[in-house]
Amino acid sequence: MALLAQFKYLAILLHVLSVVVWVGGMFFAYVVLRPVAAATLEPPQRLTLWVNIFQRFFPYVWAAVITLPITGVWLIYVFWHSSPGLPMYVHLMSGLAVVMILIYMHVYFAPFKRLKNAVAIQDWQEGGRRLGQMRKLIGINLTIGLINVIIVSGGRLF
Repeated sequence: MALLAQFKYLAILLHVLSVVVWVGGMFFAYVVLRPVAAATLEPPQRLTLWVNIFQRFFPYVWAAVITLPITGVWLIYVFWHSSPGLPMYVHLMSGLAVVMILIYMHVYFAPFKRLKNAVAIQDWQEGGRRLGQMRKLIGINLTIGLINVIIVSGGRLF
């Protein structure tokens, strides 16, 4: 049992790093990169840039989407030994994480796939629609992610 408990430090590290990469990546892309790209690039360059960015970023998000539930369940087991005794902030964090994962999976399998196809055939109008759809969903996920960070950071205070 003591050996298993030692893995909690690795689980915490992986959990926090996954959140930083995913939420931090969304924050940078949404708040910094998006406005600059929209102001300086024409649709063909902008949409091609976004496809390339997402193709590089999404494997890290997939790693987070896999790592977060595994480490989260592990940490629940290590700290509380079961689900019934969990504090409310852990329930909130877990529920919001599931919503974020579902939104991400929708983004990846639907509008991102359509964005790639539109860029491949140079349908810039359709690509713009799909990028706009992704922008809204990523904005929602970013908001949920930041709320989750607040809940986790101050959870014991609520």
